[in-house]
Amino acid sequence: MKIWYQSFVNEAAAPGYWNRLGGFLRDHASPGTSLEFTGITPFDSYAHALVEWRCGREAIANAIRAGRDGYDGYLMGHFQDSGLYEARAASSIPVISLGEASMLFACQYGQKVGIITINPRFIPGHEHQVRKYGLADRVTGIHALSFEPGQILDAFDDPKKLQEVADDFTRQAEPLVAGGVDVLIPAGGIPMLLLSQISGFRVAGAPVLNGLPVALRMTELAIEMRQKFGLEVSRTRDFMQPPEEILDEFLTHPKL
Repeated sequence: MKIWYQSFVNEAAAPGYWNRLGGFLRDHASPGTSLEFTGITPFDSYAHALVEWRCGREAIANAIRAGRDGYDGYLMGHFQDSGLYEARAASSIPVISLGEASMLFACQYGQKVGIITINPRFIPGHEHQVRKYGLADRVTGIHALSFEPGQILDAFDDPKKLQEVADDFTRQAEPLVAGGVDVLIPAGGIPMLLLSQISGFRVAGAPVLNGLPVALRMTELAIEMRQKFGLEVSRTRDFMQPPEEILDEFLTHPKL
């Protein structure tokens, strides 16, 4: 199976992370799975809804292209899932996202889930996500670090910086666990991959979920369910697919 992985950064902006991400996911992919990585330029460099909207539009367009270019599945590797529902409605192939996959999977490991995002400006967006996914009774707390996207990239090569990020994460996570949270999710591929370097990382007994392999496996499973059993996403309401000419219009009119 062939998967299009859509990042919201790019190789030029974050070469160390890009190479580590590719190596990690390829190492954990099932036999026969190939991944092609695509970034966004300008990348998601500032925590704000307007940047999310811009990047989300490009992600939607690429989901359409992935279906037309012979890919079997599309994995949106961005925890905010910007443009997810529109991409799922527009694409002809399974569309899985890092945020939704992580939250759904975490619900199998604990009754209450907490999210630690990288910047307080992301919190409203995560709250919208949780309500949209119908998980308000399960994802019960969202706290934040104080970084811009990409700002913690140097921690991949600096053990001292990695420990500082882990300590900051722990400080934000401890009140959530004290309040009843069972599972913790770092909100983003960068912090997920970074903190995965700490084997068995927990905060006050609560496991810290790396959602990257989860989202990859869910994408592979969605492809397999389609190929072997004919299971497709529902086209009745949220994911009703528009006609091809509307998709063409979306792709050919990217600018105001």
